[in-house]
Amino acid sequence: MPKPSDDQQQALTQLLGFGSHSARKSHYPELLSRLEELEAERNRYKWLFEHAVHGIFQASLQEGIRAANPALARMLGYDSPEDALWALTDLSHHLFIGGEEELLQIRHTLSSQLGLFGYETRLRRKDGSFIDVMMNLLLKPDEDGLVEGFVADITERKQAQQRLLQLNEQLEQRVAERTCELREARDAAEAANLSKDKYLAAASHDLLQPLNAARLLISTLCERDLPSAERNLVLRAHQALEGAEDLLTDLLDISKLDQSAIKPDIDSYGLDEVLLPLVSEFQPVAEAAGLQLVHFIPRHAIQTDFRLLSRILRNFLSNACRYTERGRVLLGARKRGGSLRVEVWDTGRGIAQDQLQSIFLEFNQLGVERAAERRGVGLGLAIVERIAKMLDYRIQVRSQPGRGSVFSIEVPLSESMPRRNLEALVSVPQLGDPLPGRRLLVLDNELSILHSMAALLGQWGCEVLTATDRAQAIAVLDGRAPELILADFHLDQGTTGWEVAQALRERFGEAIPVVMITADRSDQCRKQLQGLGVPVLNKPVKAGKMRSVLSQLLAGRATVKELGGT
Repeated sequence: MPKPSDDQQQALTQLLGFGSHSARKSHYPELLSRLEELEAERNRYKWLFEHAVHGIFQASLQEGIRAANPALARMLGYDSPEDALWALTDLSHHLFIGGEEELLQIRHTLSSQLGLFGYETRLRRKDGSFIDVMMNLLLKPDEDGLVEGFVADITERKQAQQRLLQLNEQLEQRVAERTCELREARDAAEAANLSKDKYLAAASHDLLQPLNAARLLISTLCERDLPSAERNLVLRAHQALEGAEDLLTDLLDISKLDQSAIKPDIDSYGLDEVLLPLVSEFQPVAEAAGLQLVHFIPRHAIQTDFRLLSRILRNFLSNACRYTERGRVLLGARKRGGSLRVEVWDTGRGIAQDQLQSIFLEFNQLGVERAAERRGVGLGLAIVERIAKMLDYRIQVRSQPGRGSVFSIEVPLSESMPRRNLEALVSVPQLGDPLPGRRLLVLDNELSILHSMAALLGQWGCEVLTATDRAQAIAVLDGRAPELILADFHLDQGTTGWEVAQALRERFGEAIPVVMITADRSDQCRKQLQGLGVPVLNKPVKAGKMRSVLSQLLAGRATVKELGGT
């Protein structure tokens, strides 16, 4: 029985001339047509081979390059493709920069893979120069060791990459040089700022000392029964000193805020601890201006920096008293969600709507047309804005010209009950005046301040002893302990007033109340004083605030004695 393939075999035999003559003759047209198609296909591939942009070659792993197209010849600097046909042993010398080692690596790769793609290397040109190329090599599986290669000249791309790399290195070098210059400039600026800060701190300390002495003397005169003309002169001198103090304080604060030299010290405080000292401080200010100061302080605890929040509210109250001619000023607070809005209301001249934002600019005072009407340099609200931004507190201003203004700030509420804070020590109503007859020791290395403190405290009825150091203090006390010590923090020869006060406490075996006084407003000094656990007064000392603190401490000491304490 014939197999199915017998017919096909017979047809092929006849086509190749092994069959009958008639069979061969009948297949000639088909054969000619197939031959023409193959010729056309060969010509098409030949045209592509000869006119390709990239180099094309065919090589044997045993013999070398068999064929190359004109593009490869031009790429390598030869006149014709025949010049680029090398035997296997000549390839390392004429073509590959890597020599025999590179050829062996290519042969090894092709022996285990069907191709090598994206292979970048360097080829030698006829004139001895080289070009960068990328090659794709295909191993034909049906022919042993036959490789077809496609070569692209990437010299310009490599040169561009190299140039880009050089530019990047130059740029990095320039950036490094510029960074070094900027670092040097920054270091110089920081050194200049540090020098300026030290100078400013020293100058402010030296300026605050005479201001403190003058303020205490003026406060002493203000409390005396003087003739009308003399009283008017004293009040003017008092206002001039306040202006100088406000100016100096504002300049110091704005400088520290701009240099980020102030860091918040957040803690829990009762609202009354923060607001009542301000009420005590501004009550006489409002009365002197013919105004009524009213306060509403709900029972809440807040999370804040005591000193910085007091600075903001002090500015609000100061402006309210300054720019209100008649009526009243209200300090109050109301709860708003998780925060407390502290507000200062006044019945003053008010601010136009289009000027509300400009009031926070430096050196800006609204409604002041003549120099005689100026007070300070207009830095107060600029300081307030910087502090509020640092604490992330929201400030709002509402105002109606002719009717008054409301300044408010939102402060986070505290979940925990606050500790008693000695910095927030305020006067509370006392039965009688606890100051007359009390024996006080004042420590300061400035004689002018000692004289001024003695005059003011003596006018309040106190027995005042003064000393500049520990030895002098022991001498003037003459074996009897004082009932309270007012000590300047920085004394001579690196000694602090706190050290002297501690020595006196040990000497007399008593926990004598101490009030620290300082003209140093640096954060370092503030942190040192906070750790002492005693009230702190900054120079220039306000007479009203000092009297409030002394009255509170001495009244408490009297109560302890009455109960049998020491």
